[in-house]
Amino acid sequence: MARTIDKILEVKKVERIILSEAREFEYDYDETKMLVEIANVFNRLLNEDKILSISRLGGDKCKDFSQKKFAELQYLVTNMLRRDPIGAYVKVKRIIRMMQLQAEKANPQERYCIDCYINNALLPIQRELENTQLIKYVKDKLVGYKIGNRELYRKIFHPLIRPNFMLTRYMSMAPKNGQLIERYKVGNTLVEIFKVPGNIRLHYHVTPPEFRLSDVKYSILDSARRYLAEHKPTETEFTHPERAREIFKNIGKDMISEMARGRNVNLTAKELEMMANILARYTAGFGILEVLLEDENIQDVYINSPIGLMPIYVGHGVYEECETNLIPTKEDAEGWATRFRMLSGRPLDEANPVLDTELLIPGGRARVCAITRTLSPEGIGYALRRHRDRPWTYPLFMDVKFFDPLFAGLMSFLVDGSRTLLIGGTRSSGKTALLGATMLEIMKRFRICTVEDTLELPVTQLRNMGYNIERLKARSVITRVEAELPADEALRTALRLGDSCLIIGEVRSKEAKALWEAMRIGALANVVAGTIHGESAYGVFDRVVNDLGVPKTSFKATDIVVICNRLRSADGLRTFRRVVEVTEVRKHWQEDPMDENGFVNLMEYSAKEDKLKPSGTLLNGESSIINEIAKRVKEWHGDWNAVWSNIELRGKIKQAMVDYANKLNRKDILEAEWTSKSNEMFHTIADKVHREIGALDSKEIYKRWDEWFRNELKHKK
Repeated sequence: MARTIDKILEVKKVERIILSEAREFEYDYDETKMLVEIANVFNRLLNEDKILSISRLGGDKCKDFSQKKFAELQYLVTNMLRRDPIGAYVKVKRIIRMMQLQAEKANPQERYCIDCYINNALLPIQRELENTQLIKYVKDKLVGYKIGNRELYRKIFHPLIRPNFMLTRYMSMAPKNGQLIERYKVGNTLVEIFKVPGNIRLHYHVTPPEFRLSDVKYSILDSARRYLAEHKPTETEFTHPERAREIFKNIGKDMISEMARGRNVNLTAKELEMMANILARYTAGFGILEVLLEDENIQDVYINSPIGLMPIYVGHGVYEECETNLIPTKEDAEGWATRFRMLSGRPLDEANPVLDTELLIPGGRARVCAITRTLSPEGIGYALRRHRDRPWTYPLFMDVKFFDPLFAGLMSFLVDGSRTLLIGGTRSSGKTALLGATMLEIMKRFRICTVEDTLELPVTQLRNMGYNIERLKARSVITRVEAELPADEALRTALRLGDSCLIIGEVRSKEAKALWEAMRIGALANVVAGTIHGESAYGVFDRVVNDLGVPKTSFKATDIVVICNRLRSADGLRTFRRVVEVTEVRKHWQEDPMDENGFVNLMEYSAKEDKLKPSGTLLNGESSIINEIAKRVKEWHGDWNAVWSNIELRGKIKQAMVDYANKLNRKDILEAEWTSKSNEMFHTIADKVHREIGALDSKEIYKRWDEWFRNELKHKK
C-alpha cells in the first residue's frame, strides 16, 4: 500500500491500479479513488500544512516535549499513514485521548505543550482522514480494532485478479453483504450463488481450480503457456479440437513436470493432471467459457460489448439470470472470434457482422452467436445457448414436469404413425430440446435425415447409439455464407437421399415452401418434424403462410402443432418451461383454420393445476389424426379403446422409468441410452405378445417390459 501511495503521488492522475507479478490484481475506479484521497491527505499534511514542524508543537517554549513527540508524529505521517491509514487514524485518536488525560494532571506549561500537539498536529490529521471515503466506511467498525490487522482492507478492496497464464479477470471475494443461497461443485469447480441486498439479479460466483493455485504454480503455468504460445495449433488442428487439446495436454504435462522439478516443486499425479488440463483449457481450449459450460445448470452465457467493462452474465436453470464474478478482456473476445471463424469456416468481420456456429467442448456443447461491427457499434459480443452434452429424453422432461405421461404416450404414438409434427414456441422455450428427444422415439430401423443451419440437434450422440442418421448443414439465413447450400436446396437434396424420417432444425425462411410442397405431394412416408417460432397453433399458421409464403392449402399437410412456452411466476422473478398446447390440423377448411374450426386442441395446459390436460376431443376418440393412424392398423381399426390403451401404455412405461429413477436415486436411467433401449424393447415385446396371443394386450406388454427393466437395473448399476 505504501508503494502504491508513492506511485499515485508520482503519477498524479490515476483511475486504476494494477499490481502485477505471478498474478495481476486490478482495483477499480472507486477503490482507486479511496487510495488517491489518502495520497492527497499525505501530500497536504507534508507539503501544504507542513505538519512536520517543531514550531507546530510549541517551538522553543516546548523544546524538550516537541523533540520527544516529533519522532512519533513523523512515524505517523511518513510511515503509518501510507501503509496503514486505518491504523494511523486509530492511533491518532488514541494518542489524543491519552494526551487529554495527561493534560488534566499537568502544570500550565505542560498543558500548553500538550494542547499545541493536539490542536496543531493530531486534530488536523484526524480531520483530514475523517473526510476520506476509506475512514467514513470503517468509522463505525473500529471498536476494539487491533492496529496492524488487515481484515478491514480485505472487506473494502476487492480486486479483479488475472493469473498471468490467462486473459480473463475475476473477483476472488464474494459480493459485499452477499447472502449465500446455494453452494455446489462442478468437477473441481466451486459454484456459489449469492443474493445481494437491493439487487434482484443473483450473483453466480465461480471458483475453478485455476483460481486457487499457489504463486509458484501460476509461474510454472505461465512459463508453459509462453512456450506453447509459440506452437499454436494449426488451422487443420483447430478443425479437430479434441485432437489439438489432447496434443497440447500431453506436451503440457511433460513441460509442467520438468519445470516443477527445476524449481524443486513436488507435484502429485493428481496435481499434475489438473495443471495439464488447465493449461490445455487456456491454450487449445476456450478458457473460462469451458468452466461455465461445464455446469449443467447454465442455459445461456451473455458476453456484452464493449468487452472488459461488464461481467459475464449467465442464465441459470434454477436462479434465472445471474451476474458472474468473471470479466473477459478484449484479448479474450478476439481470441474466441478467431477460433469460431476457424471452426465454422464462416466469416466474422465488418462485412459479415454476425456469425452463427456451434461449440463442442468437454462437458458441454453450445450454440454460439457472435456479433461485431458494423452491427455492434461497440465491438464484439457473444450469446451462447448451452445444450446438454447428452440428449434430452421424454422421461427427463417428465421428471422436470415439462409435460406429463399422456403427452409422452401421445407423441410416441404419433411418431410411430408417421405424422408431420411442428414444435412451436417462444425463444428459449425448449423447442429444439423437445425435437431432439422426439428423435429418440423414432425406431432405429428407420433412417433419419436432418437439415440445420446451425448444428444443435444431438446427431452425434444418437449416431453413437446406433441410429442411422445423415446430417445436412444449410446456409444460415443470417450469415448467408455463399459457399454453403441454401436451405431450400439442402432440403430438396435431403428428399433425394432416399426414404428417411426428416427432421428440420428450424423452419426459418424459403425452405418452408419446399418442405410443405414435399409433404403435400406425399414425397415423405415417414415422420417429419421441425421447430418454428410461434406462441400458438394459429401463430404458427400465420408465420408459415403470411411470413414464409407457404400456400394455405399446403399448410394442411401439417398434422400436429405442439406449443412450448416459458411461463412466469406471479412475482415475475421465476420462470418455468411447459408444453402448453397440442393441436391437430384438420383438412376441411378453405381460408382460415381458426374461423372454420380447422384447429382442434387435443391437450391444453391448465395454469391452476400446472398440468397438461386432455381435451374432450381426445378423450372421446374424436381426433381425426389419431383415427387416420388407426385405420391403417388392423388391431386398432374401429376400436378406440385399443388405441387409447396403447397411448396410455407408452406413457405408463415412461412414467415407470421416472418412478424407478427417483425411488432408486438412479437419474442415469432417464438418459438417452436407457430411453432408446426401452423404446426398442417396447416394440420387441409388443410384437412378441401380438404373435403369441393375437392382440396387443397392454397389461401383458407392460408386465413383460417391467420384468425386463427390473432385470436391467440389477445388472447395470
